[in-house]
Order: sequence, then structure tokens, then C-alpha cells
Amino acid sequence: MENTNIKNLKIEGVKLVQLGTPPTFQYPFVDDRGILYEVWHASDKYVPEVKQVYVVNSFSPESVRAFHKHANLFDLFIIIRGTAKFVLVDDREDSPTYYKQMEVMDVVVLTAENPRLLVVPPGVFHGWKPVVPEGATLLSLATEEYIHDNPDEVRIDPYTFGDVWTVKGR
Repeated sequence: MENTNIKNLKIEGVKLVQLGTPPTFQYPFVDDRGILYEVWHASDKYVPEVKQVYVVNSFSPESVRAFHKHANLFDLFIIIRGTAKFVLVDDREDSPTYYKQMEVMDVVVLTAENPRLLVVPPGVFHGWKPVVPEGATLLSLATEEYIHDNPDEVRIDPYTFGDVWTVKGR
């Protein structure tokens, strides 16, 4: 069953998918044994096939993992422990949300308590940082395998777009 609970964010092609269980996918299944939610199906239409899955654990809320982009790879991210802030910037010159023309930036907070899947298309700079003292654990699904000798990535300084990592009072 396909999850249709998908929100398009400001940047073209970036999506936020509410995770849960069929038929609505709005809520995880919870009972006295624990919690269950579905992350991805081969029939999901918002990305090509998944070819690699990995886990990243950040021990400290001071650890910034940013920025990088891919030429061909879609990244799909879910936080499975803790809470993290993600920042995304469109670097695709042919995109209607190209940063150098539109100055559009997506900022998303993902938390294990409300499971959502962030879909990042190729050409979009992205990074993340835990925002809780215990750090955060990320589960990542990728549409291409990581090739250590020739990675599909371009990396830039985490402060290229200013101090986007500090949590500011509102």
C-alpha cells in the first residue's frame, strides 16, 4: 500500500513523508509490545530504488555533519533516536528554487517521537546536527551505493550559508 501522506517543502523535489502504518500512515502502531512504523516500500513513487542503507550516530549536539550534495544520489533520512535539525539549500542552476537566485532554504527538525522521512534529491546541499544533549541517530537510505574510491559528493564548509545551526529564540 502506497503512502500518500507526503508534503512538498520549499525546495523543488524535497519531500517530507509522515511515517506510520497502513492504511493512513499517519501514526505508528503502538501497543504493549512497543512501536512499529514502515519506512519505505519498493512501490513508493517519490524516489528510485534504494541501493544502500546505513546508520550515523552523533554523540554530541555540537557535531555538525554538513554540507554536501550528490550528482546522482537521492538521500532519505529518518531520525531513530533523539532529535536533529536539517538544513537544505538548492544548488541546481536549472531549478526554480536555485539558492543563488531565490535564497530559498529548507530547515526541518526530525525526531524519533514523530517518525518522518526526509527525501533529498541530487544537487541539494544538505546537512544535519543533533539538537538534544544525548545526540541523535540517523537511518539513511540511498539510491546509489557509496563508492569509497570515487564518492558521488561535493563537500563545502558547514557555515557557507551563515550560522544556520544555532537554535535561536523566537
